[in-house]
Amino acid sequence: MSALGVALVWVTSNVMQQQSVRDGTQSAASVMAYAVAPLPAGAFTEGLLTPEQRDAVEGATSGFGSRIVELRLWSTTGVLMYSSTDARVGFPDTERLSRVMESGSSDARVLDDVSRLEGTSTVGATIREVLDVYVPVRAADALDVAGTPVADLAPADPDGEPSAGEVIGAAEVMLDHTPAVDALAEARRTVTLVVAGGLVALWLLLFRTVHTTSKRLQSSALENARLALLDSLTGLPNRRLLADRMRKDVDAALATGGRVGLVLLDIDRFKDINDSLGHDHGDELLEQVAERLRGALRDEDVVARLGGDEFAVLLPDVRSVANAERLARRVRQLFVPPFQLGEMSLHVETSVGVACIPDHAHDASSLMRTADVAMYTAKHHRTGVAVYDADEDHSSPARLVLLGDLHTAIEQAPELSQLVMHYQPKIALDTGRTVGYEALMRWIHPERGVLMPNVFIPLAEQSGVIHELTRFALRSTITQLARWRTAGLPLPVAVNLSAHDVTTTAVVDVLESLLAEHDVPAELVEVEITETALVADRSRIVPVLERLDELGVKVAIDDFGIGNTSISQLRDLPVDELKIDRLFVSDLRDGGREGSEVVVQAMVDLAHSFGLRVVAEGVEDEATAAVLRRLGVDRAQGFHWSAAVPASEIAPPGPPAAPRTGARTGRVTTNG
Repeated sequence: MSALGVALVWVTSNVMQQQSVRDGTQSAASVMAYAVAPLPAGAFTEGLLTPEQRDAVEGATSGFGSRIVELRLWSTTGVLMYSSTDARVGFPDTERLSRVMESGSSDARVLDDVSRLEGTSTVGATIREVLDVYVPVRAADALDVAGTPVADLAPADPDGEPSAGEVIGAAEVMLDHTPAVDALAEARRTVTLVVAGGLVALWLLLFRTVHTTSKRLQSSALENARLALLDSLTGLPNRRLLADRMRKDVDAALATGGRVGLVLLDIDRFKDINDSLGHDHGDELLEQVAERLRGALRDEDVVARLGGDEFAVLLPDVRSVANAERLARRVRQLFVPPFQLGEMSLHVETSVGVACIPDHAHDASSLMRTADVAMYTAKHHRTGVAVYDADEDHSSPARLVLLGDLHTAIEQAPELSQLVMHYQPKIALDTGRTVGYEALMRWIHPERGVLMPNVFIPLAEQSGVIHELTRFALRSTITQLARWRTAGLPLPVAVNLSAHDVTTTAVVDVLESLLAEHDVPAELVEVEITETALVADRSRIVPVLERLDELGVKVAIDDFGIGNTSISQLRDLPVDELKIDRLFVSDLRDGGREGSEVVVQAMVDLAHSFGLRVVAEGVEDEATAAVLRRLGVDRAQGFHWSAAVPASEIAPPGPPAAPRTGARTGRVTTNG
């Protein structure tokens, strides 16, 4: 702002100074006009004035008074014709005189001291500012020999007088410039004061504005910093604050040999609560959960909300993993009393994972990851609380690498695909004939060899790429069905669907499109869903099953017996087949466990009473097959007849399939 003020004063001063010089130049031109008016034009050519002419000049300029410091008239040759100081000899500023004579324009300069002027008699004069102006004298300013102004003569004067516009000499007019300089100085002071005052006022205004804005921004920054560390809904520390506190506690524990525990929990089926009750009630539930957690733990424990329905409890000083697990179970007990949402009482369950340093992790980041793994283990196995177990760690760095490889495998062109479908025959126990197949996916990994579904399907479900795998399985299976149908092998093939696939009817649309594209009858396709998937989200899956039934696709409940399907649910479901889980089938082997035949018989009788076909899976020997046949099981599959093999190893129809006696690979004979 100081620089701006200086610039304003400097520019204003220069403008006023230039204006004062222009005003002085105009005054000098007036003096010249009065001085030259009584003189003949020829006098400038001769360079001499008579005493009468001198008196005339002096009389003509007397009206200007003391403002004229000195007046000089110069001829075209630089001869001093007249000086108001009665000087008889003098020398002009040759350069300025020549420039004025050539250009016909005045030349003005401000001199600091009149005593510096050559040819003057002003020695000892007071130092003052003088405006020295060389003004061109034109013939039009003088008289002709007859006393007529030259300006009134015709351009072609017969007497040879100069034309009116011709420069015939110069008048050097020195004016007292001190008043103008004083006025300029006063104006400069005034402008300086005004500019300084205005800038000070502007600075004060800007300072106040900036100060107010700065305080507001500082307050906002502090509030943002606070909000950046706290969850806006519950007021609990957020993930960022928890991570910072956890790093400090972990570093201290590693340095002192202590132990730090972390408990992660989330609310089971919270999405369903949000969808059915609305987000307002969902937020209210989260607030109540935060309040219960905050009030039930030790003062040194840190309760944080990580986002969504996920909470964490940091245990900075825990004696053992068992103590951490006991505290986690106490946390889960907080969810036993119902939550009151308005007039509604809501019972909520939660899954809790526990991990400790140095038992399960080596730093804060890995502690968070292992606790997260434990929480999903508890959710998957429905145990409520789970301590980290390396065997359950499906998100280890090796698993992440495998997930990247899976993405690559999915994106490959069909002819280069590492994913292939193998087919395991289903055998009619009464005839021994192959009556269908189950399509099972295999991943031919370039480095790890053949990977079974239990290795990569859970990974695909966790990462969300299960839908791409399902589309691949359906497309490959129906394409193979079309080939077999053309070759005279119209046997149905069953495809497994993940619980993630059957929560929307999109999978039915894909299936219907593929059947139409390859001209395959719907009755040749079966889909299998697990009983646990049906129980977990029955309200969404049943409409999908109904669409499949309308399409003509048969539905089987896989792994039956390990879920919680009630008899009434089973009666109302649009399903055609029950597949007894291999756990119950293995109990029949070698004489069987006590009561195992009774359990299987009950399943068979229940299914047959509802008109459902029963299939046993995991049959590995003839003795088990004989027991199943005696219990009334309709069909079976397992290594006793064949493992799942590529489509190229399935032979044309022939005699009934013989039990396998060798290795678990080989060609399979199909029998209609």
